Amino acid sequence: MRTLAFLASIFVSFAGSALAQQPEDPIPSSCVAVAQSLPNVVYAGFGPQAARADGDVTIAYAGHSTYVIETPAGVRIATDYSGVYGHTPLPRVVTMNKAHGTHFTDRPDPGIEYVLRGWNPDGGPARHALVVDDVYIRNVPTDIRRFDMMEKDGNSIFVFEVAGLCIGHLGHLHHGLEDAHYAAIGRLDIVMVPIDGGMTMSLQGMREITRRLHSSIVLPMHRHATPISEFTGAMGEAYAVDFRGSRSLAVSLRTLPSRPTVVVLDGV
Repeated sequence: MRTLAFLASIFVSFAGSALAQQPEDPIPSSCVAVAQSLPNVVYAGFGPQAARADGDVTIAYAGHSTYVIETPAGVRIATDYSGVYGHTPLPRVVTMNKAHGTHFTDRPDPGIEYVLRGWNPDGGPARHALVVDDVYIRNVPTDIRRFDMMEKDGNSIFVFEVAGLCIGHLGHLHHGLEDAHYAAIGRLDIVMVPIDGGMTMSLQGMREITRRLHSSIVLPMHRHATPISEFTGAMGEAYAVDFRGSRSLAVSLRTLPSRPTVVVLDGV
């Protein structure tokens, strides 16, 4: 248990210039799993002081791998932000991954308050632990495939803790996750999953990760030409499928589905 707790603390420790709150110690996470014996885990029951366990979180599909998350306090966050999707109204926080130019921009609008890159331009892993009003944002570094080689710590999975919910964006994930990754990620009530079937990972590989995370809501993204039915079929009968006619949904702890559900928003 001590070993995994230490690994988790490494992943959520922070450094960097764009912090809204800079405590002396890493911010406790209500979503981080401290495992006694994997795969059985115990979740730490701590959270940032700014967190509130009430109110709806709105999640809207903007395009490609960009979802826009709006917290009960009105903080707008755009994931895998390239400047093409999710720029109106301008988000307060953006996260990026550097697999391709469709997942980041070198010229973010100067009006964006916090630009969180999933890689460290100076080398080594990126470290983010950021509280903005009612949301705590942290990252779990992953590797990236570049020119048929793996670059260590080249990207990140971002986790957003808000209104009692744990929301994860897998980014441009290129490899399976190890126990230390799952321990650092912790519980995810909602997970955003790339389903291109090759540029990131195979559908089988993504299915295994998604099943192990066992989130209440699975939001597909980065679909390209993959038929939705291939992904939903791969997830199996344990997962319900909910096609929405809208590009957004409002969700809270109280309204999470009792059965794991793949929610397909309009435009995906």
